Amino acid sequence: MTKFEALKSKVSEAEEVARKIWLAGLGAYGKSFDEAQGRYEKLSAEAGKVFDELVSKGEKLETEAKEKFKAKAKVEARVAEVRKKLGLDKPSTEQKVDELSAKIDALTEAVAKLAK
Repeated sequence: MTKFEALKSKVSEAEEVARKIWLAGLGAYGKSFDEAQGRYEKLSAEAGKVFDELVSKGEKLETEAKEKFKAKAKVEARVAEVRKKLGLDKPSTEQKVDELSAKIDALTEAVAKLAK
């Protein structure tokens, strides 16, 4: 083998090593891309699943809240009805006495003016 052929062989080997390094880099990039894409798809699917679960939970809580509000409204209506039957929905006795006293005072003044 001549020096030229030996040199040519070394250059060829170097080119082959450089090519393999290049291909290894491309392979690493491709593998990383595939893994990243797989993770993204998995996260995307999980995010959709979590979102659906949250919507379902929200619907359940909304239904429960509506039922509680309806029950509360029924209880409040029933309490108001009982208060009315017992006369507890009217102004307090003290308030009525004050109102009547004010009316009596006004009538007393009117009578006093008429008597003059």
